[in-house]
Amino acid sequence: MNPFTVVTGAMAPLDRADVDTDQIIPKQFLKRIERTGFGEFLFCDWRGSEGFLLEEPAYRDAPILVTGRNFGCGSSREHAPWALEDFGYRAIIAPSYADIFRSNCTKIGLLPVVLTEDQVQKLIDAALATPGVSATVDLERQVVVAPDGEEMPFEIDASVRYRLMNGLDDIGITMSNGADIDAYEHDREREGPVTTAL
Repeated sequence: MNPFTVVTGAMAPLDRADVDTDQIIPKQFLKRIERTGFGEFLFCDWRGSEGFLLEEPAYRDAPILVTGRNFGCGSSREHAPWALEDFGYRAIIAPSYADIFRSNCTKIGLLPVVLTEDQVQKLIDAALATPGVSATVDLERQVVVAPDGEEMPFEIDASVRYRLMNGLDDIGITMSNGADIDAYEHDREREGPVTTAL
């Protein structure tokens, strides 16, 4: 996966709480075996409805999604973060997330940032007032820089931060221990076939 250090760009506002994974990527689109191709079905049931802004030109290519509390609740489908990433988001900012959803995001390089309700609302209001306005999510410094320059610190687990900044998914983490794995396998090698008498 791609390393995440700093992302600067437009914010896409989704001023809704309790957005569940079936709303993020409806179940009828979960038939693919690859991790790609889900972005075109992101928020499928809401597209074209009044008040749904994410496809408007100012927001369509935004790398940052700003949304309400308990984002990613519902089923634990990993397709939800896949769809968000495939659509083009690199970071999500919300007051809270469902635990499994948050974990699934970090395993593919999508950064879920937790800010306070007031801070999130300020960012949503800024994105609505000036479509296309830019913000920065800085994982190295652990701050979100709002359009007016205010820096909003956020917390993140040190091991998750390390993985994201180094572009390491689960396989990457395993492979980074390649020398230890090889040594373990070498020490366990035996001469000839192993048979067990009955």
